[in-house]
Order: sequence, then structure tokens, then C-alpha cells
Amino acid sequence: MKTSALTIRLDRALERQLAALAKRSGRSRSDIARDALRRQLAVLQFEDVRRSVMPFAEARGYLTDDDVFRAVS
Repeated sequence: MKTSALTIRLDRALERQLAALAKRSGRSRSDIARDALRRQLAVLQFEDVRRSVMPFAEARGYLTDDDVFRAVS
């Protein structure tokens, strides 16, 4: 798998949190940052899809998450 490097700037508090978590978990800072980025990208993708689907759902009477849960339960 081909990889690339990304440089980001962290404030001191975030850097300390990251370093402490890496030490406690035995994972590298890069592993933790990659995992966090993957999770955040998944959340943003979900929100984007949800935004694009909402007009269709609302037109069919699905106005809340509870409406959807009731329909699929």
C-alpha cells in the first residue's frame, strides 16, 4: 500500500493528550491520528449523505430518527 505524509500543527494540550494516549495504548501517534481521521471522515460522509436524503425522507413522512426506527422495527 502506497502511503503519503501529512504534516499538521497541534497545540500543546492536544499534543500532550495524543502523546499520553499513545503511551497508554502502545500505539503510535500516527496510528491514533489515522484512526481519528478515518472516524471523522466517516461521520462527515454520513452527515453529507443524510443531508442529501432528508428531502426525500421528509416527503414520505420520515421527520425524525424515531420515525425511521419505527418503520424498520
